[in-house]
Amino acid sequence: MPAIALVCHVFAATAAADERYAVYESDSSFGDVIDGLKLAIQERGMYINNVMHMDEMLERTGKDLGMDETIYTHAQSIEFCSALLSRRMTAEDPTRIVNCPFIIAVYTLPDEPDTTYVVHRRIPADETDASPVMREVADMLQGVAEGAVSW
Repeated sequence: MPAIALVCHVFAATAAADERYAVYESDSSFGDVIDGLKLAIQERGMYINNVMHMDEMLERTGKDLGMDETIYTHAQSIEFCSALLSRRMTAEDPTRIVNCPFIIAVYTLPDEPDTTYVVHRRIPADETDASPVMREVADMLQGVAEGAVSW
């Protein structure tokens, strides 16, 4: 079974940035983790709206912009929806439409070929503390991400 770890990845100079993203690591292949993510979403009865091939887009636009550094070996973001959670969270607060669709990304880095990362935005603690449905959303995102890296 692959090693699974939740890591605090630093994407910015402030500690607040660490709280905005949940990053998970797996020693499974990119393809296995993507398959695991799709399965984790579908087995919870949710619908995959779109698979965005971020690696291809960034590579293509980088060349057009004269920026030839490869950022990701592989990178895909999956947009998905839970009609029930989306309805409940937006009924409680219409501004939460910004959370629809949910997105979880999977990527590998050129200098770390044996590690596959899974990342999603965290739901802020003040929202999860004040709203049972936002706690469910946060738990769902965590469960789906953990399902992906468990492959």
